[in-house]
Amino acid sequence: MTPSHQDGVPVPTVLRIRLGAQLRRLRQQRNLTREAAGWEIRSSESKISRMELGRVPFKERDVADLLTLYGVGEHERVAMLSLARQANAAGWWQQYGDVVPPWFGNYLGLEQAAALIRTYDLQFVPDLLQTTGYARALLRLTHTGASEAEIGRRVELCQGRQQVLRSPDPPLFWAVLDEAVLHRQIGGPDVMRAQLGALIDAAERPNIRLQIVSFRAGRYAAAGFPFAILRFAEPELPDLVYVEQLTSALYLDKPGDVEHYAVTIERACLDAGPFDHTTTVLREVLNEIPG
Repeated sequence: MTPSHQDGVPVPTVLRIRLGAQLRRLRQQRNLTREAAGWEIRSSESKISRMELGRVPFKERDVADLLTLYGVGEHERVAMLSLARQANAAGWWQQYGDVVPPWFGNYLGLEQAAALIRTYDLQFVPDLLQTTGYARALLRLTHTGASEAEIGRRVELCQGRQQVLRSPDPPLFWAVLDEAVLHRQIGGPDVMRAQLGALIDAAERPNIRLQIVSFRAGRYAAAGFPFAILRFAEPELPDLVYVEQLTSALYLDKPGDVEHYAVTIERACLDAGPFDHTTTVLREVLNEIPG
């Protein structure tokens, strides 16, 4: 099962992934190409691909036409059309549409649906592990023209995203941080002490693996920018690499691209200290902060 729910109901992205996987299975059972299915709904092969991966909202008319093409019986048809309507419901994060750029909204849904999230960061604590104080200070640095009200909305969004790690069936979150992240004074000593304490707590939770790449590491394996690799419970869905840029993001799922990033993060894990040494490193850095 996919891990994330809102108010006891799977988030819309989870439902889209489930529906897309069912549509793909039905198409393959009929030995139809994505091109043929796209023609049936007056669209393209690429749209069918996005639908089957759960990457786009579903138009009920498109789903109905595909079910007719696939020869689906009435009982299953009613159930799948109901699932399509549920999948188009607004995710909790859509209430923050004023601070979520279009290219980021899709990632929020995928993050909520992932069974495994692996991330590497050279500069900052990952969003899913940030304290309120750290998030606020970092946002003031990266959104210099934003009002305090907007900063507050962004902090709320960040805190809302973190609930996925505390859900009844949370994903495994595996983060590799460069040691520089721990020494970069975001928000001042008090904020950093609280953040390091939160990282210590996080490193002791069963669904979180945290590794630190020491300044003394013998090689430098990772790319010079943060990225995340998402894996889903549904075996039909490929791993996805998310690379955030200043004003856009890349979503990569081609096997060659995913393999390149997977190798990079594996090398970072080998360069990093073991899990059971992480809290020791964090406490050492915490003790170095004056005050």
